Parts: sequence; C-alpha cells; structure tokens
Amino acid sequence: MSDNAILNIEGKEYNLPIHKGTEGELALNISKLRDESQYITLDLGYKNTGATTSKITFLDGEEGILRHRGYSIEDLAENCTFLEVAYLLIKGNLPNVEELSTFQNTISRHTLVHEDVKLMLNAYPTGAHPMGKLMAVMALMSSFYPDSLNPHSQEDDFAVTMNRLLAKMPTICAMIHKHSVGHPMVYPTNNLNYVENYLKMTFGHITEEYECDPVISDAMNKLLILHADHEQNCSASTVRMVGSSHANLYASISAGIAALWGPLHGGANQQVLEMLQEIKDSGITPQQHLDKVKNKEAGVRLMGFGHRVYKNFDPRAKIIKGACDNVLKKLGVNDPLLDIAMKLEEIALKDEYFVSRKLYPNVDFYSGIIYKALGFPTQMFTVLFALGRLPGWIAQWKEMRENNEPIGRPRQLYLGEPLRPFIKMSDRK
Repeated sequence: MSDNAILNIEGKEYNLPIHKGTEGELALNISKLRDESQYITLDLGYKNTGATTSKITFLDGEEGILRHRGYSIEDLAENCTFLEVAYLLIKGNLPNVEELSTFQNTISRHTLVHEDVKLMLNAYPTGAHPMGKLMAVMALMSSFYPDSLNPHSQEDDFAVTMNRLLAKMPTICAMIHKHSVGHPMVYPTNNLNYVENYLKMTFGHITEEYECDPVISDAMNKLLILHADHEQNCSASTVRMVGSSHANLYASISAGIAALWGPLHGGANQQVLEMLQEIKDSGITPQQHLDKVKNKEAGVRLMGFGHRVYKNFDPRAKIIKGACDNVLKKLGVNDPLLDIAMKLEEIALKDEYFVSRKLYPNVDFYSGIIYKALGFPTQMFTVLFALGRLPGWIAQWKEMRENNEPIGRPRQLYLGEPLRPFIKMSDRK
C-alpha cells in the first residue's frame, strides 16, 4: 500500500499522507489541504474526522471491541477495581501492588471538600437538576485551588490536581444526592474502598451504621469501569477542545459534564426509565410497545437498544447483564418498571425484527435498571455516568497537553448571505 493517497481537484493532484493505527485503522491526513488548495473537508458532526491521535482507548464498533491501553474491557471489568482502571487510563499501565496501595492512600487523603461547597449547593432549589449542580461545583473547584490555573503547571502539580479530582468527585456526587432529598451529608470514611465509600455517603445516614452489600458494590464497580472511557465521544472531545485553549483541568471537566448532560449523550439511561414510565402510565403491554416501535409510530422509540457506535453488540452490555441479574435477585425488588424492562428484554432478544437489525440491549439499558433498583433518582443517572467517566476525561486532557496539541479550531462552509450594501435605519422597510 502506498504511503500517500492522491486527490485530484480540477486537474491538480494533492498528496494526502496515509497513517495506519496499531489495530490497522487507516486515516488520510488532510491537515495541509486548505493551505495547498483552499479546500476544506466537510464532515457534519465530525463523524468521520480524526481530530487527534491517542494511545488510550481502542474501539471497533463493527466487531464490538473495547480496549483500554491494550486490555480488553472484559478482562478489566472482571478482574479490576475502578481505581486500577483509573490508574491504567491516566498513567498508561496497570499498577502493581505497591503502586496501587500508594495511589489508593493518596486518593483517600483528598476525599473531603471545602465546607463552603455546601453553601453553594444550599443556594440551589432542592429540585434543581443534579447535573447543573455538578457542572457548577466542578467549575468552582479551581477557585479553591488557584495553583491549578497555571497552564504551565509541572507534572507534580498535575498529579495533585488529578488526585483531588478523583478523590472529591464521589463526595461531591453524594453531596448533590443528599441535597436533592434534603438530607445532611455523610462525610467520607476513608477505610472503605472507593465504591463502598461513595455508596455509604449516598445511602448512609449520620444517625446509623451503613453496611454495603458486596453484590451491590461489585455491580457499581463494574458500572464505573464500563463508563470509564469511550474514545473521542462528545464529552471527551469537549474536554480536549476546551483544554486545548490551556483552560485548567477543573474547567475542562466542567465542560465535559455539560456535554454529557445532553440527552443524546449521557442521558440515555435516564431515557430508558422515562420510556418504562411512559409504558406503565399508558397501560399498554411491553409487547404492544414493541409493536408500535416496529410499526414506526410517531414518537415511539425503544430506548436502551442499539448503539450509535456499536453496530453489532455493545460489549459492555454483555458484561453488566450478569451484574444486573445478580442485583435484582439479591434485592428482590418489586417494581413494575423493572418488570416491564425485563419483559422488553425477553421479547426483543427473540424478535426477528430487532435481532436482524442488531438492536440488542446496550449498557444504558442495564445501567438504568441497576440504578433504579438501587434507589437512585432518575435525574442522578447522568451524574453516575460522570463519576465513572472522570478518569477517561482526565486521561484525554493529560494526553492532549503532553502532546502539545494546538488549540482546536474547526472550519466551516459558509452558506449565508453574500456581501450586501448597508441600509440606514431610516431607509429600512
């Protein structure tokens, strides 16, 4: 194969270098095309545009493959803790026993947040959306740590900021939940592991002991791992774009949270529960809902099935299904919404219409069911997504800065009015 592709425009040839990724992916480098020809490429939504090179995550949607730093998501979810995967994403390798112990101990020393954060949360109405609170608190964090504002911070300074973020995120998320239900916050207990500490701060009470069920903590650990990074998605590319201006890490993560908040990105598992509620309220059966979907009735969709990237199956869904079954069995939850969800899954997996179109349940379907079973309010689902995605955002930001990538500046194709003569106010009709 040639190292270059030839692009012929109006009889003139342009050489476009061809790059090959580790897993055989091919890319045409058009970086100098505009300088040489005045042409740009048009790719709405950047669906076929590689804005960067990366060593963090490999994703093959056709084959249902997801790997972090070369490790399969199946092996990581089965054998690792969330902090091990966070270490892998950010530092490039899985930690040994000593490295993990040091990492865990360092994280545990930073779990408290400034008491003034509570003042900010108390200024919000109780019913304010948790993602709005999370986005604002994250942006606020740089005010407490002004050293993080230096765009030329040394590696040690970045490590401290990274540790603070990973440590304080569960505390902040738990505080947001407690504020939404009007309960006093539960402070961190640093002899618990990362997941157990978060669950205690969320569901524990200051007046009683809290014991975390291992089935629940295992499911939460897997969910956080499965959401830890997903290549150049909307929020990750937002973090890189904002960070390319040398905005600090807190501001960049806050921007990523804003991107994740959108229902087309992080709100998918929330939409699953909203769909289940609509089915229940309408009084129709799961089969009748699926029939409406197949008949393409206006406004009727099957949320949590299929995926924008995975064209075969979502490898994360296959992993979390087992944890979902374990949680429902352990808790013995009697919830009509979960009954509807299980019936939808059962029917769709056998229905030729959905099977032939490879519309299998995705990770959002099962994560929504688990979060509902555990007692999380629906509006908290995207916050939990952000908690899991944090190490991926940090790794993406770190890689972008270490590569000295230029400030992001997409081009456009202008389709507006051409030059027009200016009309004075008195002459305008």
